[in-house]
Amino acid sequence: MKQYKAQDIVNVALVGRGSSGMTSLAEAMIYIAGGSDRLGKVSDGNTVMDFDPEEIKRKASISIALAPIEWKEKKINILDTPGLFDFKSGEAEGIRAADTALVVVNAKSGSGVGTEKAFRAARRSSLSRIFIVNGLCDESVDFYGILSGLKDTFGQNVCPIFVPVVKGGKAECYVNILTHKAYTYSNGKAAEVALPEFNYLDEYMDALKEAVAESDEELLEKYFGGEEFTEEEILRGVRLAVKDGALFPVICVDAITLAGIEQMMDLVAEIAPNALKKAGEIAQNEDGEDVSIAVDEDAPTSAIIFKTVADPFVGKLSYFKVISGKVSPETPLVNMRTGENERITKVLIVKGKKQEECAYIGAGDIGAIPKLSDANTGDTLCSPKRKVILSGIRYPHPTFKMAIYPKKKGEEDKVAQGMARLVEEDPTLEFVSDKETHEMVVTGLGDQQLDVVVSKLKSKFNVEVTLKVPKVAYREAIRKKVQVQGRHKKQSGGAGQFGDVWIEFEPCDAEGLEFGERVVGGSVPKNFFPAVEKGLLEAINKGPLAGYPVVGLKATLYDGSYHPVDSNEMAFKMAAKIAYKNGMAIAAPTLLEPYGTLRAAVSDAHMGDIMGEVNKRRGRILGMSPGEDGMQIVEAEVPMAEMHDFNTFIRQATQGRGTYTFEFVRYEDAPSNVAQKVIENAKQDSDE
Repeated sequence: MKQYKAQDIVNVALVGRGSSGMTSLAEAMIYIAGGSDRLGKVSDGNTVMDFDPEEIKRKASISIALAPIEWKEKKINILDTPGLFDFKSGEAEGIRAADTALVVVNAKSGSGVGTEKAFRAARRSSLSRIFIVNGLCDESVDFYGILSGLKDTFGQNVCPIFVPVVKGGKAECYVNILTHKAYTYSNGKAAEVALPEFNYLDEYMDALKEAVAESDEELLEKYFGGEEFTEEEILRGVRLAVKDGALFPVICVDAITLAGIEQMMDLVAEIAPNALKKAGEIAQNEDGEDVSIAVDEDAPTSAIIFKTVADPFVGKLSYFKVISGKVSPETPLVNMRTGENERITKVLIVKGKKQEECAYIGAGDIGAIPKLSDANTGDTLCSPKRKVILSGIRYPHPTFKMAIYPKKKGEEDKVAQGMARLVEEDPTLEFVSDKETHEMVVTGLGDQQLDVVVSKLKSKFNVEVTLKVPKVAYREAIRKKVQVQGRHKKQSGGAGQFGDVWIEFEPCDAEGLEFGERVVGGSVPKNFFPAVEKGLLEAINKGPLAGYPVVGLKATLYDGSYHPVDSNEMAFKMAAKIAYKNGMAIAAPTLLEPYGTLRAAVSDAHMGDIMGEVNKRRGRILGMSPGEDGMQIVEAEVPMAEMHDFNTFIRQATQGRGTYTFEFVRYEDAPSNVAQKVIENAKQDSDE
């Protein structure tokens, strides 16, 4: 593929809800542009974009894919993103790299929550937005109902520019509102026909003229003067309005029959802003000051890594977008996160799973670098002559936790190594080894994402695992002050062991143990005090009720006795443990459960559902406040033990609109029925 300048590069991300046909649309574009000799089909598992074995098996995209095409002397970089909620990290990466979002809408089912969220994400990143209504071959399609729904949801700036003329429930032909030309399609080939009678043509044209007039002062004067716009003026106005986010054109196609695909590609190449006009950014220099980065091949280089593929066989591949300058093997680059120079062996143009080496990737373009071992998604690569940090990627927050166990004992290290590579690929995955519960815990966006994790660990890293609900890290404490003796005496033929302590145990605010002494008269020599404290520090790791660590415990050594020959540090350490065991049993021990702060963002219509569910889960509502995009924030405190399936609940209750965060805040006494169940389970586990 030849090199293109920024003014001839168009970067588009296909975004939307699941099953809207983003991958099918990408395949149609690649095929029509001559990038593939056959039209790939998701159902057949032979697409350019869904090449991962997991995608072929599931017949759905699970990560972002890139393919550039050449069309009408322009390069269009297509970023195909997943529509399923569990794989929205790919959408975030596509939006970071693109300049225009092609929001794909299924013509049969219309827009939905996924469409709305994709549109909002594109708006937050200041991308231009174009709606592609896909799937008009179905006779049950109500295009005018779809269009009305888009206007109701996204506003009157939604304006059709390439639409079907529907007769008898079927698209008879397609009309380009900009040019007043009509086309029929047979086997993907277009034939221009006479413009049919079309009731909505004047209405759509008037709406388009109004939007165009508002994009330019000269056109606005002409509009109010009653003058007609030329075709070139309309096109110029549409370009400006789309670039500024003042117009959301609607283009209708069918990716399966290829109807309208050529016209769509013409329109995208014509009205979507090119990289020169859209891809400049505001970065920060080393002092944290804002710096404007223009799209200029001759400027110092700056690029953002927006996707990482970590394959144990192929190696690491870093996808990047160049904002300024060029990236080539001769370009010295600094990774601004690590401060280290990055060694680039070659740069690649990527089309699905295929790669083509090239001399360089210029400003506004997208490519990949192999084997950047220390580079991560979101890193800025820049010239040492101008060190800047580009804005990162706004990922959805992972909240779905599961414990991960290898099926074969002793393969924990293989699991950890595999997870480290998968986390590199997908930053919405988190992986930790919980030292307290002795579990490896993976957190993601949902059960489908973690199911893919299980499959990839087996296929890529040869380790089989199972997922379980994570254990809750309970604590234990006391509620009463007690004074007890701990006496350790052992005689075994030679020198014996003798230690005798009196310790006062009481509640306090310490995170663990607060140790003190008030021994008088030398009943316990000072050199044994550390041994007593050490014995208690070891003992509090296991509480008297269910074996959980004890917190908030003040222990004061106030008396005891010793033997001049048989007393030693070990004896007093054992005596302290005996005192602990004797004292905890009578000091009103209680089980503490962890609480977290829940912040759920939901619409007004779902607030009652969320508040009712919080109460069911033994939570307390703290208050409500307005959030982004018309959502309301419900804040509450809920026991962690009740939150393991809240991710599933909120997704079902809000049809995927709701989101939440949950963070540990403190421990509180567990109700007696909860405590009893936890204690019984702990004893059962101990017996096993």
